[in-house]
Amino acid sequence: MKRFLFAAAAALSLFVTTGFAQEKFPVWPGLAPGEKGNFRAPTFTVFKPEKKTTDACVIVCPGGGYQKLVPYVRDKIVNLFVEKGVTTVLLEYRVPRREGVEKYRAAWQDAQRTIKHVRQNAAKWGVDPEKIGMIGFSAGGHLTVLCSVNSQTPAYEPIDELDKVPCHLNFAIPVYPAYVLVDGENSPNANKGIDSPILRDFKFDDKSAPMCLLHGDNDVYSPLGSVAIYAQMKKKGVPMEMHIYGKTRHSFASNTKGSHSGGWFDRCYEWMKVMGYGGE
Repeated sequence: MKRFLFAAAAALSLFVTTGFAQEKFPVWPGLAPGEKGNFRAPTFTVFKPEKKTTDACVIVCPGGGYQKLVPYVRDKIVNLFVEKGVTTVLLEYRVPRREGVEKYRAAWQDAQRTIKHVRQNAAKWGVDPEKIGMIGFSAGGHLTVLCSVNSQTPAYEPIDELDKVPCHLNFAIPVYPAYVLVDGENSPNANKGIDSPILRDFKFDDKSAPMCLLHGDNDVYSPLGSVAIYAQMKKKGVPMEMHIYGKTRHSFASNTKGSHSGGWFDRCYEWMKVMGYGGE
């Protein structure tokens, strides 16, 4: 019955728009871990470009403070990757924050499970199972870092055969990640992140993926968080790239032209190409 419902939901959501097809799936076969049915169920949508240029896949995670999902990421960022010929997955993870657990716990569970879905279905979707990346913004950037450096730490107890599939990422693009330092654990950095240690939430395990970090120098979520991530990853010998834009505030990714930070997408896509994940 559950398989039937999954297939029916997928079939109903399949349709073609200009330049790509999209198909929506539930993240979980039933209720997500810890849920009682009174919240919106998480979903992921696969966008298949008409002219694919790479066998990599990018999972897109919106921001919103783990309280909501910012719509411009859904409406704009997905299109940027699809227009480049990249198979793109939009993850609409659970919000708002759940009581009694870490602010990111539900979203992290959804993200790990979604990575497993993509890896399991890689051949069907024309994706290399070892070319799976993630890009996230603000809280979504935090989630991207978490998935990148904590893939060997299960966010939930296994529920089915899918959970035997690895959930590591092969590359990651955290854009102005929030909640990285002790100063700013749950809010903007009160002391600008100066001399603040990185939170112990991040394990930096042996499967930590190469990253391209992007941040604004005037962000209320201090760019020192990205600097701390960069430093930790370099200690492990992981290939890294980082761009910090002067006189630039939070949410600059909503703009892809005009200001000097408007070229942020070109920078991260050029990095993907250098690393072997981007197409022509």
